[in-house]
Amino acid sequence: MSLKIGEKMLLYIHIPFCDSKCHYCSFNSYVDKFDLRQNYMLALAQQLKFELHNFGVNRGEIESLFIGGGTPSTVAPILYEPIFSMITPLLKDGAEVTTEANPNSATNSWLKGMFNLGVNRVSFGVQSFQKEKLKALNRAHSPSDAIEAINRAKEIGFEHISLDLIYNYQGDTQELLGKDIKQAFQLPINHISAYELTIESQTKFYNTPEVKQEDENLAFFVADEITKHGFKQYEISNFGTYESSHNQGYWQLKDYIGVGAGAVGFKKDRRYYPTTSIDNYINDPLEIREELITQEELLTERIFLGLRSSIGIDRKFLTPEIQQRCDFLVKEEKLIKENNLYKNRNFFISDEIALYILG
Repeated sequence: MSLKIGEKMLLYIHIPFCDSKCHYCSFNSYVDKFDLRQNYMLALAQQLKFELHNFGVNRGEIESLFIGGGTPSTVAPILYEPIFSMITPLLKDGAEVTTEANPNSATNSWLKGMFNLGVNRVSFGVQSFQKEKLKALNRAHSPSDAIEAINRAKEIGFEHISLDLIYNYQGDTQELLGKDIKQAFQLPINHISAYELTIESQTKFYNTPEVKQEDENLAFFVADEITKHGFKQYEISNFGTYESSHNQGYWQLKDYIGVGAGAVGFKKDRRYYPTTSIDNYINDPLEIREELITQEELLTERIFLGLRSSIGIDRKFLTPEIQQRCDFLVKEEKLIKENNLYKNRNFFISDEIALYILG
């Protein structure tokens, strides 16, 4: 399963610890396992060593690293040091190195520690600058925590700063979301991820689905307001003057290593799933389930992801029938054709277009 020399790939590290469980969160995260942090990071280093060897990663071949969660800012920088000592020599020059963070736990010392390890991009889980909405979502920070954390990150020297916003929560209006967006642009950011609230099973909101609004106009409003400030929409939920190379790597179906309980890895036509249980992961971080993906499934993913983003779909991957449907949509001005790429004019109808293309 080794890579060809010089072939670039992505690396994802999952931190499953959280200081609070958001009512909408379906990710693999825990609020009651903090005593396991040190052992978890040791297990994570063990799996990382195995994966780097297994994927045959050489110097300069990791083009981006993303530390997600959970909440990476609940783990002290010193516990990341063994991970970075392994990864740093393998990063390509100028690699994007991102960590997620919550405003309440991204202290000055934590941000400095991560910056010194080589992190150059931080993505803050802000969700809103409205106190009542934060409380309703069960976020652990206040609006002022978010503002202070983002300003701190800039002062420390982070090159790229992003924040998340959520819309279509019960009671959201254009006025309220407009205030959130206005506040966001008063901060030193170059990227925003704006997500529509989704109701997932095994979340607190699953029992109260009415907390989600069905107002598709708010999606267009949020996108318009963000792009008015000069940020380009390069995917259905992502905007910036800077476009994350890690995000784009996923949408291009590049190979990536996934390390940690609940992470996912991907190589050519296979996915790799480490165990989701923190306790089981610590006991055996190499218990990894493998799933074969068919060519048809890969094509479907390529089409859905390409149409949701500025990546588009390369004609060479498509069957003659799908090419014909795409050409028809170009004539109907639903798609744009640039050289051999089909690109979507409206990300918000990407799923409908994909379903039509796939027949």
